[in-house]
Amino acid sequence: MNDAFTMKVRSAAAAGWWTLLIAAAVLSVQWVGYLWILSAKPAWLLALWGPDVGWATVQTVWLWAVAVFKVCVWVLALVTVWLTLWGRRLARA
Repeated sequence: MNDAFTMKVRSAAAAGWWTLLIAAAVLSVQWVGYLWILSAKPAWLLALWGPDVGWATVQTVWLWAVAVFKVCVWVLALVTVWLTLWGRRLARA
């Protein structure tokens, strides 16, 4: 196989791993923020969301957003593992 193509696949896999690392850091930071916001319940947050929004709505939307983010990260992880395995196989061939 072409060495340049192999290097591009392996570089894409490395970029995927870095992206997964950053996504895990973002997920950890938002979880700490979630715990802090819901324990403190600042009035400014409800003012940002609008007049008819309560803490139950904020919690539901936040958890759904995190769930969607985790699904996207899961798909990225599958693609990254596939790229890593494919890059190794190309390097051997």
